[in-house]
Amino acid sequence: MKKIAIILGFAVLGLASCKQYEKGEGDMMYKIHEDKSGPTIQDGDFVAFNATEKTEKDSVLYSSYDYDRPSLLVKEKSLFKGDLFAALAMLSEGDSATFKINIDSMVAKMGRPKPADTTSKYLVYTIKIDKVIPKGKLTDSVFRGQIDAYLKKEMDKAKSGEASKFNTYVSKESKKPNVTASGLNYVITKEGNGSKPVPGDTVLVNYTGKFLSGKVFDTSYPDVAKKAGTFNAQRPYAPLKMPVGMNASIPGFEEGLMLFSKGTKATLILPSKLAYGEKGSQGIPPFTPLIFEVEMVNIIPAKAGSVPPIQPPAPVKK
Repeated sequence: MKKIAIILGFAVLGLASCKQYEKGEGDMMYKIHEDKSGPTIQDGDFVAFNATEKTEKDSVLYSSYDYDRPSLLVKEKSLFKGDLFAALAMLSEGDSATFKINIDSMVAKMGRPKPADTTSKYLVYTIKIDKVIPKGKLTDSVFRGQIDAYLKKEMDKAKSGEASKFNTYVSKESKKPNVTASGLNYVITKEGNGSKPVPGDTVLVNYTGKFLSGKVFDTSYPDVAKKAGTFNAQRPYAPLKMPVGMNASIPGFEEGLMLFSKGTKATLILPSKLAYGEKGSQGIPPFTPLIFEVEMVNIIPAKAGSVPPIQPPAPVKK
């Protein structure tokens, strides 16, 4: 009898985990995972939330978790019945839910490009609300001040947590990285031949840039871009041509390239101080370590006498 009871218990858990979608306004479908007490999100409220965007076949189009930071917005009025703003209006701070939003309506009403290679009717959003700052009757200056205080707190959290995340990632490397005096970590996967570039030389390099999560944010390879969902038909995909040692790129990238001869393949692991630092860049949050997989395709020496002979920092063992 006890065995039967246990089996029935698992069956009940299985049914609970397969909770069906409910009908929302317009074409929206939803299911609530966590329902906290508190006021729902209103137009004008500031919202910080984590979210994933998928097709109905579970192809991930976007995930805030790749960036290790929540998405931020001020809630606006709905553009059509059952849109994402309507979804947010059903939630309060601490809530989580999954919503199905009609793709054709998003394309027509919001100008959202239709995902390639999908016949899905819906895009599927799983949302977890981290923070809500109600606008209510607050003056714009007070409201802005509360938002700034929240953002500073998040910035401090990212700054204090970076070293631990960076070290955890490096410790999982299958091959122990070399470390330079600046803090750049690198692993050579294929040794090249010949001399290394010096400041003023021009290099041709293939690369793929990633976050610690493995999410690709840029690459010179079209096949990698297509697989990562970052392909842009308007840009050329070819080895990057740039001078080294002339501040033409972020510090860790340039320093790393000056360590490699032609034909070298390597992985660079940059702390944020050697990348985009406390300011971040478009699509890259502040205090974000970066990874670059690089291949030195060619080195074009500078003309004699045009650049002082400055050597790159020498690598030191960890």
